[in-house]
Amino acid sequence: MTQIILADLSDPSHARAVLHLLNEYATDCMGGGEELSGHTRKHLIAELGKRVGCRVVLAFIDGLPAGLAICFENFSTFLCAPILNIHDFTVAPEFRGRGLSKQLLAKVEEIAKKTACCKITLEVLEGNTIARAVYSKFGFEGYELDPEMGKALFYEKKLGTNVSPEKSVRS
Repeated sequence: MTQIILADLSDPSHARAVLHLLNEYATDCMGGGEELSGHTRKHLIAELGKRVGCRVVLAFIDGLPAGLAICFENFSTFLCAPILNIHDFTVAPEFRGRGLSKQLLAKVEEIAKKTACCKITLEVLEGNTIARAVYSKFGFEGYELDPEMGKALFYEKKLGTNVSPEKSVRS
């Protein structure tokens, strides 16, 4: 039996599922190839709970954690409306090929529509062709305002000042 739910981070079983799936994702080459730090494992659930616009979607198959989408609300100034950004998205390797990605994305879209979001955003690595194909089939495409100016690029600037020595600098 498959369940796709909005997680309750105060539920210990949901918290364990989030940490398990996120750590599994982190150790994958698409997630950076390193386990979550001890600091992250200890504090992540509480920190996510502090984020007003945080939405965590979990997939379970026969009671086992199978998929995860961690989303954060942002805001479009041009459209004067909220945006839902998928920050982390994963399906556990043993559950891939069962359509869970589409089910997770459908739940994220349902949440976005209920909260009057104007769009859903995400980032994906160029080399993650499987994920890119899933996202494209679901209707995602590169962002551009004007074709002559090209598609938007994602940049980052790491700030080490807010990171303790045991914290990972990955996002």
